[in-house]
Amino acid sequence: MKVLVIVKANADSENGVMPERAMLEAMGRYNEALVDAGIMLAGEGLHPSSKGARVRFDGSRRTVIDGPFAETKELIAGFWLWQVRSMEEAVEWLKRAPFESGDEVELRPIFETEDFGEALTPELREQEERLRARVADRS
Repeated sequence: MKVLVIVKANADSENGVMPERAMLEAMGRYNEALVDAGIMLAGEGLHPSSKGARVRFDGSRRTVIDGPFAETKELIAGFWLWQVRSMEEAVEWLKRAPFESGDEVELRPIFETEDFGEALTPELREQEERLRARVADRS
């Protein structure tokens, strides 16, 4: 199963404060362990919301909202994409992460093709497979 690991923003990440060398080294070792175990598929940190934008949809109307955004606790500072056997395995790996006291990280399972049941017709399933192959070819 794939899980998205969502690293929540905090005041420092929203203010563009970069991690200290010791944290970067610890996170580098952690990421290396994830890669060595075949868990990590991707992972990136995000710039503060002040450099971002949102698009609000209202019928045919589109409204662009430039950052920064309020409610830091609801923002994302980074992410990983992991391939694990279970949520329990993902939780165990996350417990080893070198985060600081007060940091919060969320784990969310990613839908698999079979999760959509009969609504995903053979034609839609074929389209999904073609799109995944095209994306994989770009990597």
